Amino acid sequence: MRRLDAGRSWAVGMALATVLALLPAPVLAAAQEEKGGTTGEGASPEQQAATPSPDKELAEDMDGRPAGAGGLNPEAKLAEMGIELPKPPPPVANYVRAVRTGNLVFLAGHGPLKPEGGYVTGRLGKDLTVEEGYKAARLTGIALLASLRAEIGSLDRVRRIVQVQGMVNSTPDFTDQSKVINGCSDLMVEIFGERGKHARAAVGMVSLPIGLAVEILMVVEVE
Repeated sequence: MRRLDAGRSWAVGMALATVLALLPAPVLAAAQEEKGGTTGEGASPEQQAATPSPDKELAEDMDGRPAGAGGLNPEAKLAEMGIELPKPPPPVANYVRAVRTGNLVFLAGHGPLKPEGGYVTGRLGKDLTVEEGYKAARLTGIALLASLRAEIGSLDRVRRIVQVQGMVNSTPDFTDQSKVINGCSDLMVEIFGERGKHARAAVGMVSLPIGLAVEILMVVEVE
């Protein structure tokens, strides 16, 4: 009896498969939609592609690009904040300031370039306060954005600030490196909004080149 039941089940399955194969494509698609919905397992690749991802939270502007903080594009936000990006100075050693591979831009270590020229130098915990270090990190963020714009043409092409790696010239007993590097991180969020939030490291160093107060590297996803 068990063999007979198994044979019947096999025959029914084969018959059903034959019927489905003979159905017109629109009828079969309608049946799949009724069973699985337009976003479930029964949806076609075209239907799934047309359905917005539920975790896509970044707003987009009229050009289809994600908007920055306050709904403004990054370039417009910079202008609103009164920030003028400096011309990136040439590298001081055998390297380039930015390397693009695919849709990622890797920015070399930058220091706190002052508007009037020169760099902020000194050690946190000895020569500089946390507030002064914060401002130095912010200046470094501006220098990073200047090199980024020089590489890609416009900050409106930024999709995400992926990673920030901050090094703080500090004494052995100084432990507020994270508060210092916030100067750069806060700037990125102010300009890019949610896209400016990033993975990060903030570490202390016994010294940095030419006595820089901070040095920061950054990885950015672009269009």
